[in-house]
Parts: sequence; C-alpha cells; structure tokens
Amino acid sequence: MAASPSLVAAVLAHSGRLEKEDLGTRIARLSRRVEELRGEVCNMINKKYNEFLPSMQSAEDLVSQVDSLSSNIDLLKSRIENEVTQHTLYLFYLTCIELFQFDRAIKDYSTALLEKKYVAAARHLEKARSSLKMLESRKGFELKVLKALGTELTVQTQNMLYHLGEEWRQMVLWKLPPSKEISSAETVMQTELHLRTMPLKEDQIAGPPVASVLQAFAVLGELHTRLKLFGQLLLKYILKPLISYPSLRPLLEEQPDTVILHFESAEPNLEHPSPMEVFGKITLVLEVLHKHLLNVSLDECGENDKDSRVGLAEMLGDMVWEEVSGCLIQECLVYSIPANSSKLEQYVEVIKSTEEFEKSLKNMGFLKGDATDLLKYARNVNSHFANKKCQDVIVAARKLMTSEIHNTVKITPDSSVAIPKLPDPGAGDNLKMQKASKILHNELINLENETKLSQQTFSLPTCHISVSVEKLMELAYHTLVEATTSTDQENLQKLPQLAAIHHNNCMYIAHHLLTLGHQFRYCLTNILYDGAATFVDLVPGFRRLGLECFLAQMRVQKGELLERLSSARNFSNMDNEENYSAAKKAARQVLHQLKRLGKVWQDVLPVNIYCKAMGTLLNTALSEIINRITALEDISAEDADRLHSLCRIMLEEGPLVFTPLLEENKNKKYQEEVPVYVQKWMMFKELMIILQANLQEIVDRWADGKGPLAAEFSPTEVKSLIRALFQNTERRAAALAKIK
Repeated sequence: MAASPSLVAAVLAHSGRLEKEDLGTRIARLSRRVEELRGEVCNMINKKYNEFLPSMQSAEDLVSQVDSLSSNIDLLKSRIENEVTQHTLYLFYLTCIELFQFDRAIKDYSTALLEKKYVAAARHLEKARSSLKMLESRKGFELKVLKALGTELTVQTQNMLYHLGEEWRQMVLWKLPPSKEISSAETVMQTELHLRTMPLKEDQIAGPPVASVLQAFAVLGELHTRLKLFGQLLLKYILKPLISYPSLRPLLEEQPDTVILHFESAEPNLEHPSPMEVFGKITLVLEVLHKHLLNVSLDECGENDKDSRVGLAEMLGDMVWEEVSGCLIQECLVYSIPANSSKLEQYVEVIKSTEEFEKSLKNMGFLKGDATDLLKYARNVNSHFANKKCQDVIVAARKLMTSEIHNTVKITPDSSVAIPKLPDPGAGDNLKMQKASKILHNELINLENETKLSQQTFSLPTCHISVSVEKLMELAYHTLVEATTSTDQENLQKLPQLAAIHHNNCMYIAHHLLTLGHQFRYCLTNILYDGAATFVDLVPGFRRLGLECFLAQMRVQKGELLERLSSARNFSNMDNEENYSAAKKAARQVLHQLKRLGKVWQDVLPVNIYCKAMGTLLNTALSEIINRITALEDISAEDADRLHSLCRIMLEEGPLVFTPLLEENKNKKYQEEVPVYVQKWMMFKELMIILQANLQEIVDRWADGKGPLAAEFSPTEVKSLIRALFQNTERRAAALAKIK
C-alpha cells in the first residue's frame, strides 16, 4: 500500500502541481481522523444505549465531521485519478513528438532527395530510423502503426539507394568483356573504365558529386559494400592483367566531362616484364583513380565527426593491396631475382624502385604504415637468390649426371678447372702475415729442405674422362665460389620462416643419410660395399646444424617477447591509467607476435616441433608475467582486478596461437593441449585465482601443502602474495601461519 502514494506523488511532482503537503501525508492524516471519528462514534453509541445519556448534539457533530471526511476522501480520489490520467497523457505526448519527428524527417528527406542533396537526405533517413527505434521501445504502442512506419522507412531507404546507385553508375561506368574468365590479353583489351570528371549539369548537385554520393552511402552503411565491389572489378580487369600480361599498356583518353581508361597491346621485350615497368603501369592507373575518384575524405561512420574521417583511397587500399602485392611478387619480383651472384648488385635498382613505388602509393593514401610484404620480399634478395641458385644447380647437376658417359675429354697434369678468383680469406691479416714471412725467411733460410716435391705431385695423370664429369666439377667449383661470396646466416636469424625451413632441410638430409648407403651398398664397388660409404657419420653434423640455427631463432624470438614485456612498467600500480594501458599494450603485442609467428611456421614445421616451439615461447611470456607480479610488494584491490583482467587476456587468447595446421577445425585439439606444451600454464591459472580469492579460499587451495596451489607455488611465494594483497590483520596472520 505504501507504493501507491509514492507513485502518485511522483506523478504529481512530475506535473508540477503538487502542493507543499504531499498526498502521502494527507492520506495518513485522513486515515488517523477516520480512526478518531470511529472511536468517538462507538463512544457515543455506548453512552446512548448503555448509559442513556442525552447526546443528540454530539451525534449530529459527528455526522457532520464524517460527511466532511467523506468529501475530502472523494476529492483526494478524484485528484489521484486526474493525475494518473495526466501521466498517461504525458506519455502519449512524447509518443506524438516521436511520430512528428519521424514524419518531419521523412518529409525533409523527400525534399533533400528532390534537390539531390544526398548527404542531407541520408541523414534525415537516419533520424527517422532513430525515431522509429524510440517508438518501438515504448510499451503498449500500436503494433500495426509500427509495422507501417517500418515499411515506409524500408521503402524510402531502398529508394534512396536506387538514386545513389544511379549517380554512382554515371560517375563510374565499367565496360567489361563478355567472357567472365580472363584467359588472354586480347580478352582484357575489351575492358574500359569511364570516370566522370564533372556533374552532368552545373546546378545538379551542391558540392563535389563524388564526395556527396559516397558520404551518403557511408551514412546508410553501404559504402564498404559499394567500394568492395569496385575493388574486385579493379583487381580482376585492370590491376592483375597489367601485372600478368607484359604486352598490355594502360591508355588514358580525356574527354570534356569524362576520362576513359583502357588498354593497348605492344610487343613485349621480355618474357617477364621488369618490376620498374610494372610499377609504372600500376602507378599510372592509381593516379588517375586518385585524381578523379578517390581523393576524398569521408566520415566512415556517417556521424559527421572530423576525427573519424578516413580517405577513400586508404579504404580501397586496405581491400585490394594484399592481392596486388601477392600478384606482384608471384608474377613479377620472382622472375627478377638474379641467376648468379655477379648480378646481385644490379638488384639494388629493383629494391629502390620498389621503395619509390610504395612511397608514391603512401603519398596518394593507398598505403599506410611501414614496409609491406612487397618491399620485404624485394629486400630479402639474398635468401631468394640462394633458393633459386640451389634449384638451378640441382637441375644442372642432374642433367650432367644423366648425360652420355662415352663423350670424353683428355686431361693432363696441367689441366685445371677455370674458376673465378677466390675472395681473400683474411684481408685484415695481410700485413701481419707479410711481416711474419720476412722474419721467417731471414731466420730459417738455411733450414730449407734440399729435397723438393715435384710440381705435379698432386696432379692427375693424363687420361680421358667424361665431358659431363668435367662440367660437373666446374659447376661444383663455381657454386662454392658463389657460396663463399654471399652468406645467408643473417637472414636465417632475422626471418623465422627461413630458420624453420633450414631446420627441416637439415633434418631431411640427415634422415636420408641414415639409409642412403645401405640402399645402394649392393650396387657399389667392393671398397664402398665394405662400409666406407654409409654416410651415417654425417648425420649428427646435419642435425646439429639445423638445430643450432633454429635455437638461435628461438633466442631471437624470446628476446623480442621479453623486450615487449619490459614496457609493461613491472605490472605495478595498475590503478594508474597510464600504467594499465602500457601493461595491456605489452600483453597485446606479445600475443600479436606469437600469432604472427604461429602463422609463419604454420604447415612448415612438423606438428610436434611446432607445438614445442610455440609452447616454449608462450611459457617465456607467462613466466615473465608471473615473476613480475609475484615480486610486487603491494597490490590494491583495484590493482588485483586489473592484473586479473590482463591475465585473463593471456589465458583466453594464448591457446589461439597454436595453429600448426591449415585446417582451423583440426587445430582445436592442440589448443586444448596447451598445458602439455606450456610448463607454467597451471601456475599462471593459480596466480589468477589468488588475485581474486579471499584468505580462506587461498588457505583451502593450499590444503596443508597438498592442494593445487602448493603444486605450483612455494610457501615463500604464496606468503609474499598474501602480504601484498591483504592488510596486516589477525586473519592474515592466521592464514600465513597455515602456509608452510
């Protein structure tokens, strides 16, 4: 019963007509008066019928008071009903306002659409949508009315999109080949892209037409869809063909109100075009698009916020650059890798042109940030050269070894393999060696042995050998010369994928060396048959070579993880917003590094090696976090909450870095087995529990040194955490006494 007077009082107070004495007080006073009158009436009747006292006047006074009280009750009841009715009317008034705003927004939209003020029209539609949502949130509103309003809004939105689509088709017109498949350069020659450079009529659109139409798309949430379709057509019919077909050249035809981009065919000079030539073609196309279409800045969210504006070129770049760069690498840069080390210096021009190409794209807004995969590929020329050289040498050696053996050449003791001059093994030691040789010559000139070896002691006698074998040795010498003039060690340390592949290569060779000699033992001569050619002695060396390389890469990755965590400000004073942001950023960077590394090693390393490596690296990060937190001397309640939040990020996203296989659904098994590969995983989970637990829960998990907490932490570590988390009280002292 107490709720009704409060509700009525709130209604009256909201209407502004509540008097100084509120209804609750008035009702209480009237209730008390009723009780008083009831007592007096009972007293009067008792006196009249039991004591027979003359009380006529008193009874009449009581009747009068009862009538007055009844009138007050009726008046109060009337006022309550009136005020409740007014509250209902107020809600109805608010509903009418929303209906009016919806109607006005639709009318304003229609007017703006007729005047081709597309951005204003789109925003009026969004206002109408907002009003409709408010109406839907009010209970008791007529459902049929809401349905009618929703239908009207949908119709007008589709009408707006139709008009915008027509404007877009007038500004950007594609003429595509009849065949959907690009099978030749002749097919691509039928492609044309028409870009309107000005409105059809000067007074047709207020403001830049491209910006107006595209911003309206953004307000309605359709910009991404429209731009994605444009990007797909651009990739398929212009950018990729320019990279894949060397004969294609982009042509620009300018008309009074239109620019037409199409192709011409020229006889290619090379089977594969140079990167500089391809970069020039792509740059020309993107410059035309930037000048006539993409050089606008839009509010992607449609909220007219200057801080949230983004360039249209940047949006398109995010959609197409990954495919463009991949195509440039596979169709262009791969073929520009030099075939021998003497041309490596010339490749500097390719790297420079790649840098200039990316710089021009950044200036136009297509790219942002640091070097992309395209530039990284170009700069990693030593690795690509080594891979290509290995393939070429293997092919050449196989061809020589399978050629006719009876084609011979005569060799004499004077014969030698023509090889380039070998590099100086120690140019810095020349002076020292010259001085030493002079001293030795002066001191030992009389000790020279009178018997000298013949100049032909290590020469092969005159005989005939196969031409193919002579060429095979020349190939071996030339390969070794090139191997000594270029090293891949730096790349093996810098690039985790190369380190993994090198590890696999060594293990693969070692694996086959185990049985290679036995497989061919019966086909070899007697000397080799007796065990001289088992190759087993080479196995440990190859295994050690692969393992050392991969462990060096692991040390590099561990160093990077610890460096990222060093910016977490020791995970202390998390109640400070800057410290919390720094720690959260460090955790995110660690996860990002591990996820990137997981993708690089995915389907490259054997699954067991992959899981051990990723588990070791994740364990390094968790161990560092555990050490930093357990070293804290004071952890407030807010600090504990935020530390728990940071740990939860690692706990939830840490297993997701285990993706050894390309099929995502098969990786779940390894993500569930994280505790097997991450030594500190359970310890990390126990730390999270401590950060949110009370003293009794910690004591229970310790369980006299037999609980899960005792399995992960020492008594000293648990006591240190308790002292940091809880104030010095008798309860804390009692808890500390139980941890032993």
